[in-house]
Amino acid sequence: MAIKIALVDDHTLFRRALAGLIESDDKYEILFEAESGNQLFDLIDEKGEPDIVLLDVNMPGQDGYTVAGKLRKNNPTVRIIAVTMNDDEPAIIKMIKLGARGYVLKDSEPEELLTALEDVHTKGYYYSDYVSKTMANSINYHTKWDKEASTIEKLTQREINFLELVCHDYSYKDIAERMNVSVRTVDGYRDSLFQKINVRTRVGLVIFAIKNGIVKIV
Repeated sequence: MAIKIALVDDHTLFRRALAGLIESDDKYEILFEAESGNQLFDLIDEKGEPDIVLLDVNMPGQDGYTVAGKLRKNNPTVRIIAVTMNDDEPAIIKMIKLGARGYVLKDSEPEELLTALEDVHTKGYYYSDYVSKTMANSINYHTKWDKEASTIEKLTQREINFLELVCHDYSYKDIAERMNVSVRTVDGYRDSLFQKINVRTRVGLVIFAIKNGIVKIV
């Protein structure tokens, strides 16, 4: 069954170009196109939920942030990839906090968009090296987490300490030195977290830490 995609952008030519690129791969089906947030929700009511929404950030009326927040609340299974010209840190961080699973700049190569679609569908997220670095640079050490969250409760204090460090631009060797343990022990923390959190990469650990308030982005 084809992966259903919705395109939300107020520029018709750009939407059509995206549709042509995406439909070149028969894994995907364009469920519908919308030129505004209001039209998106009307079409969801009419045609059903897409698997992935490609969402412009800067639109008249409801902007992408507002739309992302409503999707997160009302259609939580729909995965969002922001497609935008905004490459500034606050815009990236705001969309991630609102639940965007991917963030692709409009001046990226077409192949990057297809990679983003594939990764969001199979892994649950896509963040380029630039976006990942932006997130890491925006993180500080203020630890704050919800003790009532069942997943967090499964983590040991040392695993939480490891998560705080992994969100910075440290190698695993650096982390081992800062935690005063061996690299093998750090590998053990990482593998344990992969299993408990159900992620497979360092970026997945960072996203988990941000979304669950283990680290704070400013």
